Amino acid sequence: MPALVVRRLLAIVPLLFVVSIVAFLSLQLLPGDPVLVRLGAENATAEQYAALEKELGLDRPVPVQYARWLGGALRGDFGISLSNGQEVSEAVWARMPVTLSVATGAILVSIVVGIGAGVIGGATAGSPVDRGVTFGATVGLAVPHFWAAILLVRLFSLTLGWFPATGYTALTESPGQWFRSIALPCIALGLSSAAVVARQTRSGLAAALQSDYARTAVAKGAGPVRVVVRHALKNACIPVVTVVAFQFTALLGGALVVEQVFNLPGLGSLAVRSVRESDVTMMQGVVMYTALVVVVVNLLTDVCYGLLDPRVRVA
Repeated sequence: MPALVVRRLLAIVPLLFVVSIVAFLSLQLLPGDPVLVRLGAENATAEQYAALEKELGLDRPVPVQYARWLGGALRGDFGISLSNGQEVSEAVWARMPVTLSVATGAILVSIVVGIGAGVIGGATAGSPVDRGVTFGATVGLAVPHFWAAILLVRLFSLTLGWFPATGYTALTESPGQWFRSIALPCIALGLSSAAVVARQTRSGLAAALQSDYARTAVAKGAGPVRVVVRHALKNACIPVVTVVAFQFTALLGGALVVEQVFNLPGLGSLAVRSVRESDVTMMQGVVMYTALVVVVVNLLTDVCYGLLDPRVRVA
């Protein structure tokens, strides 16, 4: 297992390097002049423009600009915001807990609901219960995040008053209020992912129960629950791990929309504001930190593969 982790860590370095090149060059193509954004005035003098352009290093060739930016990024310094002068790393780290709380909560919802429903469907393949699980998963896939969020706010916030409609409370301030502030966003974001996990779990478990080792366990007198839990489910969960990892990555993007509905101060709202204000440095920081989170999730996925399947560790 340590060798597996080391190999994956070594593979992360060139991956992040490529991501940094793409992020830096692609954001250079966005419309708008970073110097004018920083000056905050279209009628800035030529002297002011030239001085700020030199200060930001934008008067140098693009490869030199990238090398300078990359050197700062390796130290955790992504520069300062062009719109408000705030440190990019400081702004991202201040909003990172919000997005990670929502995305992690949503993936927990998808795991609990999705695997639970998938196990029920796979263990009763072909039955009315299985068809009900499949129908529910299909409906879950068809419901957009924002529509689910609006329905949840309407029911649980405006009608029942159980949860706040908007706003975020930090975990350090009040764990109870923190849970109440992210409950609806997590459910709204996790429903479609739960549907994907349920479908994958159902198909994987149904196939595993038809395998030779499952039939052998039944022939030896093992009960249905034991066959599912001890024999079939572990093998059926290997592809589910891949699905969950992909869903977590997708949830980071989906959080952008859900944060707007619930007015959460996360990375999604920061990214939207940066795009509106043509704040290139802030967008570069958001992209790189998001890529780092995705890479860490992929590393954890590989570790889970090794725990579930010894052949991965040997390979």
